[in-house]
Amino acid sequence: MKTSADLINLLNLQEVNERTFLGESVTIGSAIVFGGQVLAQAVNAAYRTIPENRFLHSLHSYFLEAGDLKVPISYDVAIMRDGGSFATRRVTASQNGKTIFILAASFHKKEEGFEHQTEMNTSIKQPEELLSWEEMAVKFGDFLPKGVKSFLSIERPIDFKPVVVPNPLKPENKEAKEEIWFKLKGDIPEMDLRLKHQILTYISDYNVLNAAFNPNAKNYSFANTMTASLDHSMWFFRDFDFDDWMLFSADSPNTYGARGLCRGNIFTRDGKLVASFAQEGLMRPIQK
Repeated sequence: MKTSADLINLLNLQEVNERTFLGESVTIGSAIVFGGQVLAQAVNAAYRTIPENRFLHSLHSYFLEAGDLKVPISYDVAIMRDGGSFATRRVTASQNGKTIFILAASFHKKEEGFEHQTEMNTSIKQPEELLSWEEMAVKFGDFLPKGVKSFLSIERPIDFKPVVVPNPLKPENKEAKEEIWFKLKGDIPEMDLRLKHQILTYISDYNVLNAAFNPNAKNYSFANTMTASLDHSMWFFRDFDFDDWMLFSADSPNTYGARGLCRGNIFTRDGKLVASFAQEGLMRPIQK
């Protein structure tokens, strides 16, 4: 995948019947299906059963099994409730008859009410001052470990620019937080709020556990740690557009027992809070 159009095509599931849909997979460098893809495709399936005047406001999910990149994923939607203001759906994703993922999602009609939001960190560097993953691979590729260079060089429909770049040759323990600017690549088509939610859900599973690894960076590496997303939750607040850079801002209150918890917010460049997220992930040291 190279552009936003490629990503949109990936998330648009094939309809089997009014409550069952099929999705294909594209690797992001791993041997298994990217969790953000399953999340976003499940949101697509749920939205296909929702009235047009209801919009996703929260989702809660569990990753149960690793997904096979070569096997289509079946998404089955159960209608749990259609009320006057809210609608709830349960989506079960499966391959070869085995459940690999479950999602509960709630949709709300637009209403007016009270308002406040947390503020974005405005003291950080702007995207124009930073290098993207692809630019890092080109500029520092000869000095990077092979695995790091390979990961940074993968073609993606999103540009990522971390605010703080760790030195992979001399790792240092850092504060338990992560801030990354991101932007869709290519021409960005007109999108309704439903499609924006699906794309933002896909992106939200990138980088999320970094905040939990940062305080242990001296001891952690891809080679000595088994990692996996265990669950993922999101809350959606305000409409937005993908026409400029957005900020992914996460912190980690705890790592313990081979698990790490991360939480955070997603802002538009001008500081509008559009979503919050939380994820617990496996961080298991490999015993040699």
